[in-house]
Amino acid sequence: MPKISAENQVTIPVAVLDEAGLRAGDHVVVEALAEGELRIRRGELSFERAFGALTGADPPGYLERLDREDAEL
Repeated sequence: MPKISAENQVTIPVAVLDEAGLRAGDHVVVEALAEGELRIRRGELSFERAFGALTGADPPGYLERLDREDAEL
């Protein structure tokens, strides 16, 4: 049975994560429900968090070139 460490961490069994469709690196939300009960669910990706996630994915000047091409149409 997992226990809470001195650093307030809990190791979740792999089988439970697999069943829930969660994996290492996923963002989760932890909510207190009743005395001694928690809910862990996948974190929702907000627009603010997603915006800019691909910054730097295009070569330098690529977006400016696209803007120029659009302006020429």
